[in-house]
Amino acid sequence: MSAALLKERGFDVTGVFIKAWQPPFMPCTWRDERRDAMRVAIALDIPFLFFDLEKEYKKGVVDKMIEEYKANRTPNPDVLCNREIKFGAFWEKAKALGADFIATGHYAQALQRVPLYKATKGNPLQLREGKDKEKDQSYFLWTLTQEDLSHTLFPVGHLEKPAVRKLAQQYKLPVAEKKDSQGVCFLGEVTMEEFLSHFIEIKPGKVLNTEGETIGSHRGVIYYTIGERHGFEITDKSPLSGAFYVIAKDAAANTLTVSNKESEILSLSPSKITVKSVNWLNEPESPTLSARIRYRADKLPITLVLAGKKLAVAFNEPVRGLSLGQSVVFYSGEECLGGAVMDKVAAL
Repeated sequence: MSAALLKERGFDVTGVFIKAWQPPFMPCTWRDERRDAMRVAIALDIPFLFFDLEKEYKKGVVDKMIEEYKANRTPNPDVLCNREIKFGAFWEKAKALGADFIATGHYAQALQRVPLYKATKGNPLQLREGKDKEKDQSYFLWTLTQEDLSHTLFPVGHLEKPAVRKLAQQYKLPVAEKKDSQGVCFLGEVTMEEFLSHFIEIKPGKVLNTEGETIGSHRGVIYYTIGERHGFEITDKSPLSGAFYVIAKDAAANTLTVSNKESEILSLSPSKITVKSVNWLNEPESPTLSARIRYRADKLPITLVLAGKKLAVAFNEPVRGLSLGQSVVFYSGEECLGGAVMDKVAAL
């Protein structure tokens, strides 16, 4: 749909299919996806190119993701893909062919920013949430820079998903009724658990309560994130026990610690973390912002502080389900200012 909207606005548009990496044990699906993209290009009467970025994807996304899981952290491959592939290798190839812009189907907006934050070089833009708040993808774009925004177009960012579907039908695009893609793009129908089992030695282990007593078992520590309530077995419980949530992971001991007590879960939930790989699209003048710790999560009030020499994020209240390795993305209203990777729990 992005290509159709841009062509209507008078842009000289070329469709591009990017071939990502897929593991050899998975069924091949990229040819079907490429065929769909070619059908759209034919329907719009625009040129079509094929970019094989398999090596770049393996090195920049997959290998980094696996290393993070090995370190008992939960990475965000969609953020890596945007940084390394769509706004990295793809732009470099497009630029080499003479492109002035690249365009994606992200539900986000790049607009002239209002003068609320410190000036950056040139004519700064602001990355804003997409109009459709259920589909907004600004969370995955925090690694972008002003340079990236200057040559990037988000043609559907000002639209809601039903409107995009309706336009696709009006343009008679062959993918107008195609379901939205879900999950990590290179996994297809394969679960993350099955994928990781081919690259990391995983052993079942014990599930503990907060007293260190064994109350169940799990399939492998790396499969679980903090706050998760499914996938492990609790053998020592009563019918009134309620749901148990993962509150700690010990990779060395291969154990999960869980609890079904709200007060206990909150008391062990962090309210301050250090961050790394910080990126600002526009730096804030005030340390008081809001932040998301996962896609589609509610924004939480936060304060940026120093923990020694490291930047830290202080939450107003303990945060349940905070997973180290994931992204914390900073906002002022609907503007995405930047983000970072959650690194370690910090002392208060």
